[in-house]
Amino acid sequence: TKAPPPPATAKPAAGPAKPKPTAKDAPAGKSTDPKEVDSDPDFVYTYHGFTEKYADLCEEFMALKTFDESKEFLLKHGDILLQEHAANYLLLATLEDEMNGLHDEMKQRAKQSQIVTNIAELAKTWNTHPGNVIVPFFGRMQQREFLEGFLAGVKVFEEKIRVRAVAKRKEMDAMRQAEASGQRIEKEGVDLSEIPKEQRLGPGGLDPLEVIETLPKEMQDAFESRDVEQLKQALMNMDPKDAEYHMNRCVASGLWQGQA
Repeated sequence: TKAPPPPATAKPAAGPAKPKPTAKDAPAGKSTDPKEVDSDPDFVYTYHGFTEKYADLCEEFMALKTFDESKEFLLKHGDILLQEHAANYLLLATLEDEMNGLHDEMKQRAKQSQIVTNIAELAKTWNTHPGNVIVPFFGRMQQREFLEGFLAGVKVFEEKIRVRAVAKRKEMDAMRQAEASGQRIEKEGVDLSEIPKEQRLGPGGLDPLEVIETLPKEMQDAFESRDVEQLKQALMNMDPKDAEYHMNRCVASGLWQGQA
């Protein structure tokens, strides 16, 4: 089942709704070089533009069954699939499948998501571009020790997704109840402190309570008020790399999600 890009009216787990697409989403002639794309200060809009342009490519990659297929696909499309936006798309698509009860699909997406994640982590360790790690990574998968380690990591990731899906459903139910009764919603969406830490961890393994406390005050205020324009302005006022860093953590902690 194809996971469509986040709808323009979708809201994050504890923050403003994603804005409607504008001309800024995918400017004509925009470079697809990972460094240039990911340094764009308007991170939220750039991610939406990425899903509009490359969702089908991400879906095609997530459907691949064998390592050989994945290797050849990444060698051809690694400039797109080995950047942060693609990793976030895969992560959120995996969570979406689990929340929709598509457990087998979730496992398939989780494996593909972890391929991208492991390549990115290995590239950081080797201090090189992820594209240079594709062939060595899949070469390692021919060795039993590395293959077993990778598969064990996939299992750990799957469990994190399952736990996060349960916590996300609780958050969504609590938010609906609070909104129906006219109550003020806390800036985390619900009182996450009442949910055990292992259950409230986001799909990327980060605690939303810890992440929101590390955000600049302007971003905290935007999430609390669920104000899209305020969040946009806060990101525009920040150094591009800082904006990217904080928004990636918001995705990994579940503060920002494509489903609401």
